[in-house]
Amino acid sequence: MGDAVVVDGLVKKYGDLTAVAGISFKVREGEIFGFLGPNGAGKTTTIHVLTTLLKPTAGKAYVNGYDVVKEAAEVRRSIGVVFQDPSLDDQLTAYENMFIHGKIYGIPTSELRRRIDGLLGFVELSKFRDVQVKKFSGGMRRRLEIARSLLHKPKVLFLDEPTLGLDPQTRAHIWEYIRKLRDEEGVTVFMTTHYMEEAEALADRVAIIDHGKIIAEGTPDELKSIVGNEIIYVKFEPVNGGPPCIPIGECRNVSRNEIALKVWNASEALPKVFEEAMKLGVRIREVSYKRPTLNDVFLYLTGREIREEGPESLMKALVVRRRMR
Repeated sequence: MGDAVVVDGLVKKYGDLTAVAGISFKVREGEIFGFLGPNGAGKTTTIHVLTTLLKPTAGKAYVNGYDVVKEAAEVRRSIGVVFQDPSLDDQLTAYENMFIHGKIYGIPTSELRRRIDGLLGFVELSKFRDVQVKKFSGGMRRRLEIARSLLHKPKVLFLDEPTLGLDPQTRAHIWEYIRKLRDEEGVTVFMTTHYMEEAEALADRVAIIDHGKIIAEGTPDELKSIVGNEIIYVKFEPVNGGPPCIPIGECRNVSRNEIALKVWNASEALPKVFEEAMKLGVRIREVSYKRPTLNDVFLYLTGREIREEGPESLMKALVVRRRMR
């Protein structure tokens, strides 16, 4: 298998603001690649460059072997895209939305009708084919957008926050369709998300991006091994100078009054935590431990939660305004 996406030293700036700061990575053919990070990390900017909506300030990017700047038309013909923002015409039916999209790609009418029927069946919307989209739920709209993006049989499908704002049950259904695309159709999926559980559940490999830089990359298990086998979180009563780092395992400050300890056996380490706290003369308010998740990896690497906002929301709004002009 080759590489479906190759990114080398990609930079994107908006004036003095740097949204993407020299990132490099590869996406293998036939895999689900998770691009994980908080709002404002650079995820949407990267996907806009890879789908030819934005030109990079520096660096190179190739999709299906095509240069995203020099061969933009070839890139667009070989990819499918589902953006965060709704792009369906809600005055048209599901079938009409699909038909118009297929005609834009020049698919012959007889072949197009066959593909529409098959894809509406794939996303379980066959019985709603003649219903106006304005009557669809959020989950139904997202499923229709995925079906529409597959009409021209793309080699790579880009999904920008595919389950944003959906309820847990609908999210699980979308996850099922994404897995089927990889397993049954061999489609390469590039998926941005800030949902940790989504990246863990779906992605074969994950790149974590923060402030425009990739800070870690690997399989979910490889990334979680950065943190350790188990993590102990210790909250102290407030003390001057911040929480003490207890000399057990590897210690990191999480907040003004909390530390995280990377250990291999939490049950053995816990008694020592209390012993060390007594020696240091600090009072423990709360202790918890668990096996690491990707959220713990992000917290461990950055010292903060992934849900924090960044400047990319403003950048994205500016891009949308420019596209509307």
